[in-house]
Amino acid sequence: MSVINIREAHREGARLVICLAGISGGGKTFTALQLAYGMANFNSKKVGLLCTENGRGRLNSEILKNEADVIQRFQVGDLDAPFSPKRYTEAVLEFQKAGVEVLVVDSGSHEWEGTGGCEEIAESGAVRGMKDWATAKREHKKFVNALLASDMHIIVCVRAREKVKISKGSDGKTVVEPQGFQPICEKNFMFEMTASLLMWNEGTVQEVMKCPADLRPMLARGNGYITPADGKAIRDWVDGAKALDPDVEAARNMLRSISEKGMDAYKAEWPKLSAKVQKVLKADGSHDRLKLAAEAFDKARDAAKPGGEALAGLNAELAGDDASGSFE
Repeated sequence: MSVINIREAHREGARLVICLAGISGGGKTFTALQLAYGMANFNSKKVGLLCTENGRGRLNSEILKNEADVIQRFQVGDLDAPFSPKRYTEAVLEFQKAGVEVLVVDSGSHEWEGTGGCEEIAESGAVRGMKDWATAKREHKKFVNALLASDMHIIVCVRAREKVKISKGSDGKTVVEPQGFQPICEKNFMFEMTASLLMWNEGTVQEVMKCPADLRPMLARGNGYITPADGKAIRDWVDGAKALDPDVEAARNMLRSISEKGMDAYKAEWPKLSAKVQKVLKADGSHDRLKLAAEAFDKARDAAKPGGEALAGLNAELAGDDASGSFE
C-alpha cells in the first residue's frame, strides 16, 4: 500500500484557491463575484457567497448581469460568530454539498482575528500568560486544508490595514512611519493559495503577491478591472486539461476531507459510494492512500492524548495487527 501515487504530471482535476486582499472599499467583493461568475461558466446558480459581514454581501446581489443586462442571482449563506476555523470549514462543505462550483468567502479575516477566531482560541488556552498558539494554528491549518481539498474553486477575500511604526524623533516628538498594508490573516495564508493579489482603487489596480505564469494574463494585468471574461478564461484553462469523471472527483475530494476525521468516519462514508466510483478509487490507489491518511490522523490524535504513543501502541495490540479488520 503506497502513501503516494507517482505518475506523469497533468492538470486534470485542478481546483483553484485565489485570495484577494485590500482595505475597505478596495473592490474585493465586487471583483471576487465577477471573477466567480466567469469561473462558473456564467451560471450564477453555481456561484456561492459565504458572508461573515453581517449580511453586507447582499448589497452586491444585483451586480452579476448577463449579456442582455439581466440580473443573475447567486447563492448566499451567512456565517455568524463564533468565527472558528472549524465553523468556516463546515460552512465551506455545506456550499459544496449544495452544488456550488465557485465559492466566494467574504471575509476570511474573521477566521484569524474575529470573535471565536484563531487569536481568541490562542488567548482562551493561555497558561501563565503564554498564549496557546499551537492549538490555534493547528485549527487554522485544518481550515486551509479544507480549502485546498475542496471540490469547488474558492476565492477568499481578506481585509487589509495600514501598518505603521511609531518611534521618537531626534526632537523627542512621536514619528509615525507608514509600513505599507498588511493583510489580516495568518502570515503564510496568502502564499498557500494558488494566486494572491492586493487590490486598490475599488478593484482597478492589483498588486501580485503570488500568481502562476499561466494565470497572469487574467489576474496580473496591474490596472483595470478583473472581469467575468477573465474568470471564464481561467475556467477554460482549467477545463482544457484531461476530462475527469465529476462523480469520481467529487467522491475523492469528499473522502480527502473525511479522512481527517479518522478511520471510523472514513469507513462510514465509503459504503455510500456507488460500486462504479469505488472501483475507480481502488484501481487508481486513492482508496488505499486515503485509508493510510485516516489512520495517520488517528495515530496523531492518540499520540496527543495523555499516555501518548504508549497508549496508542496498547490499543493497536489489543485490536490485533490488522486494526482495519476486513475493511477494503
